[in-house]
Order: sequence, then structure tokens, then C-alpha cells
Amino acid sequence: MSTRAFTHPLLIVPGLSGSGAGHWQAHWADRFDDARQITQDDWDHPDLIAWLSNLRAAVSDTPDAILVGHSLGSVLIAHFARTDPRAAVAGAMLVAPADIETCSTLPDCLAAFGPMPRERLPFPSITVASTNDPYMTISRAEEFARAWGSDFHNVGACGHINIAAGFGPWAEGKEILAELRGAIDASNRFSPAARRSGRAQPDTFIFQHRS
Repeated sequence: MSTRAFTHPLLIVPGLSGSGAGHWQAHWADRFDDARQITQDDWDHPDLIAWLSNLRAAVSDTPDAILVGHSLGSVLIAHFARTDPRAAVAGAMLVAPADIETCSTLPDCLAAFGPMPRERLPFPSITVASTNDPYMTISRAEEFARAWGSDFHNVGACGHINIAAGFGPWAEGKEILAELRGAIDASNRFSPAARRSGRAQPDTFIFQHRS
């Protein structure tokens, strides 16, 4: 059963190996009428340039979307914001970003995605992190959220917020997404048109830090 469409569509941005059946990103892609999941040529051997190109094409085809990233997908969104700061993106939800700088258990193929972007995102965003994520400490996640100008949500001991951690549809995630949607829709100053015209003021995003 699908959910109603909202003002801004969703672009689901998976990480390494994609988000297969059962993953909350797959659920959202199926359940939200306005959602689509981007595709990459090779989910298991990520290439930053190729992945950026595919994300850029998806954003062009779906303007004013909210990007919903997980793990390496969240890092990809931060890279995209750095390379394409004027792209028509309404906002982003960055879930369990993978720390490709300090995590020794991540595959070597992710090295090309480093260093971690630290530029402030040019659109409203929420970073969601777990206290026992094996790929990013909670303190590092909060550090990146501050650098990105992102609202921060500590969801407790939830692992990597993936299938292995027991996350299917993820009701709490939908509530966080609804908060982001509401914040974006509440103020015209955050519209893509306002950002492109220079009227937007990223320093005044209306989110409140929450842990």
C-alpha cells in the first residue's frame, strides 16, 4: 500500500551493495508514491566519479527532490553538494554515514570516496546516527553533522540502521523524514529557486539539534 505524494519527491540513494529487499530504503521506494531509487552501474565496486554522474542525472530528472542516503550513499550526497552546490535539491536525510577516513573494517574500494566532505550543505538536512554503528562513532557523526550544517538525530543503539540491525520499514525514520519535509515546506526561503537566486540563508535553517 503506497502513501500519498508530497510537495517534494524522494530520491533514495543507497550505499555499497545497494539496498536490497527488506531494507528500509527499499520499503520507502515501494511505499511512497513520489519515491524513486537511483541506480548505479556497479553497486559492489563503487566509483566516485561514476556514482556522482548517476546521482547528478537522477537529480536533473527529479528536480527539487529530497535525497535520502544510507551509509556510503550519505557520503555521496555530501560529495554531490560540494561539486554541484546549485543543483535543484530540496533537502537531504543522511542516515548512518560511513566514516571512510577512520573505519578500518570498510572495504579498500571505498578509499576513493575520501577524504570525507566537510563543506556546509547548501540545503536543509538531517543526519541520523547510532551509538553502536560499526562504521561511524557517534562523536564523529555529530562532528560531520556540525560541519554539514545538519540537524543531528541520535537514535540510540541501532547498529548501522540496516537489515542486519533489524531495520525493515523503519517507522521512526519516517517520522524524521516528516520533520524534514515539514521544515522544508514551512519556509519559502529554502526553496531551490531562492537558493539559486542567492536569497537563501543556509545559516538560518530552522532545525534544532537533538540527541
